[in-house]
Amino acid sequence: MTSTGTPSVEYRTARPADRAAIEALDGSFHTATVFDVTVSETGFALAEIPVDPPLHKVFPPDEDGPGAAEGGSEDARTFVAVDGGVLCGFAAVTYAAWNRRLTVEDIEVAPGHRGRGIGRTLMEHAAAFARARGAAHLWLEVSSVNAPAVHAYRRMGFSLCGLDTALYDGTPAAGERALFMSRPCG
Repeated sequence: MTSTGTPSVEYRTARPADRAAIEALDGSFHTATVFDVTVSETGFALAEIPVDPPLHKVFPPDEDGPGAAEGGSEDARTFVAVDGGVLCGFAAVTYAAWNRRLTVEDIEVAPGHRGRGIGRTLMEHAAAFARARGAAHLWLEVSSVNAPAVHAYRRMGFSLCGLDTALYDGTPAAGERALFMSRPCG
């Protein structure tokens, strides 16, 4: 696949040899704001609030590995972004036929490559795969403390569609809330 975003970046389906680079990618982020979630009997509300000091979030290693990186299923793919021979981003996705949903299992762009359209282009490769599978929409989960990602997903056409207040209980992310977002495939 050729780039539709940053000209020097190559986009393609992951290969088995990409596994170590995917696992080593720095998915951490810094933010000066988080989303406070207020839950009521009739729904929930989000309010973006400042945090002082700013939050630096580092994710623990994924126990399951990079998911679809080796392409074991025809309904799963990992797309990678490679800049000058260095893997700088990936998006791992799976398609479920029963509800015509493409789930973005993980999407990460290395800190030094953010803000260049790489995440957006990876998401568009995922959307093209979704359309080829007959998906109606893309769906993802993001933590309430990952305000930079929430803003990026909104710019990509995603909107809030759900909340899970207990998903992270018993994990290092306990206390954070899982926000679910979706967008049409078109």
